[in-house]
Amino acid sequence: MGVSRNGYYQYQKRMGKGSDAPLHQEMLEEVRSIAESAGYVYGSRRMQRALNILGYPVSRSKARKLMREAGVQARQRRKYKVTTNSNHGQPVFDNLLKRKFDVPQPDQAYASDVTYIWTQEGWLYLAVVIDLCSRRVVGWSMGSRMKARLVCDALQMALWQRQPQAGLIHHSDRGSQYASKAFRRLLKVHGIRGSMSRKGDCWDNAVVESFFGSLKQERVHWRSYQTRHEAQQDILEYISMFYNGRRLHSYLGYMSPNHFEQQWSEVKEAA
Repeated sequence: MGVSRNGYYQYQKRMGKGSDAPLHQEMLEEVRSIAESAGYVYGSRRMQRALNILGYPVSRSKARKLMREAGVQARQRRKYKVTTNSNHGQPVFDNLLKRKFDVPQPDQAYASDVTYIWTQEGWLYLAVVIDLCSRRVVGWSMGSRMKARLVCDALQMALWQRQPQAGLIHHSDRGSQYASKAFRRLLKVHGIRGSMSRKGDCWDNAVVESFFGSLKQERVHWRSYQTRHEAQQDILEYISMFYNGRRLHSYLGYMSPNHFEQQWSEVKEAA
């Protein structure tokens, strides 16, 4: 054929190991598709898991190489600052949670917090409620003012959706909104036990801090919101469609919160 042995093998290498070339190209397309649908936030570990779920048994090293070849790169994290106003005279709850974030079943312990998102109209405040078992965001509220109503609405949403039994632990920081009479009254009416972090210790509420970090690094910091309404719609899509529905969580064995809860329910019914 007039082709040297070395030249033939170099050709095979360029073509993706000969007969594997179509499969290789297929995986590259999947990598690009996964990256785009995830908003370019997946590193090699989550990309490997996503490919495995789709039926491609690749290693993390292989996933990293595919990402590099496909021109896909995870967005780099930026530092962010969380601010809480705990300088108030309202009574506070003891720390019942004590960083025990591994909860055996849903609707036993929730964690909440508030964060700030900048728009061209001014600050938008977001309050969330997260189920510590599944890491699912079960309640949220957004508004232009950071009042007790904001955190009350987020918890009301969670209670309406989940209908938890009395005895549920609700954990938050010592912010004035969570120490307000309105919020404490809401806890009492529903038989919820209040729990609060120690003053100035963000690690006592690490799960919610982690969610806010993901939200900002994966979505907010890459947007320029002109209005609060635009920000609200984008954050709503992130929470309900991506974070709860598709994002692979390492804590959950690389399942989404929705998938984890579905699997948990199926196991419980089978038992």
